[in-house]
Amino acid sequence: MATYLLKRLIIATITLVLASMVVFAVMEILPGDPARLMLGFNASADQVELLRNQMGLNAPLVLRYLHWAGGLLSLDFGRSYTYSVPVIDLVGERVVVSLPLALIALALPQAAILARVARSALIEVLNEDYIRTARAKGLPYRAVLWRHALRNAMIPVLTILGLQFAFLLAGTIIIENVFYLPGLGRLVFQAITQRDLIVVESVVMLLVAAVIAVNLLVDFSYAVVDPRLRGRQ
Repeated sequence: MATYLLKRLIIATITLVLASMVVFAVMEILPGDPARLMLGFNASADQVELLRNQMGLNAPLVLRYLHWAGGLLSLDFGRSYTYSVPVIDLVGERVVVSLPLALIALALPQAAILARVARSALIEVLNEDYIRTARAKGLPYRAVLWRHALRNAMIPVLTILGLQFAFLLAGTIIIENVFYLPGLGRLVFQAITQRDLIVVESVVMLLVAAVIAVNLLVDFSYAVVDPRLRGRQ
């Protein structure tokens, strides 16, 4: 099982690194100059260039990526171009809005779907031959249910749970923008329109990291409920 878990951890790490490169690259090719937007279109070219130097926007692309990625590792997300406050503070304020919204508006319907999947999976497992064999050997029904049926029924449930988490994040972003709610999704949308690159990059990477972490946790849970994975090398 250790080999299986190590492989999943390596894959998750590589995925996170590649995602950071993609996010950084996409932000770089978006039209608009953050310095120009901050100073206004009446600012002179020298003023814009001075601000770009102060913001580090004229540094080589690779160095800028390494500086940003290194900051993420130390939970230093930099300062917002627009609000002139640490990005981590903005994120903390908006999470307070986003989490209750996701739980109330999106999580409850998804919980009903998850319960239905769990019920269907359990019914299917209870009809398997090995369950009937366990019952024929004289094992109590409760022991059969907990030791055999529920463990195998959890596999599709865990799969759906991992998919639902990404849906919850995407749905929260959409709802916040539709109803103008000051959550993380709204923060990202506003940052894009204002070309506040550091905010967009950092928040998107936090969301990506959350999805990868949940899927990694699901993979680890597979190893707990599925004995076949424990002997996989």
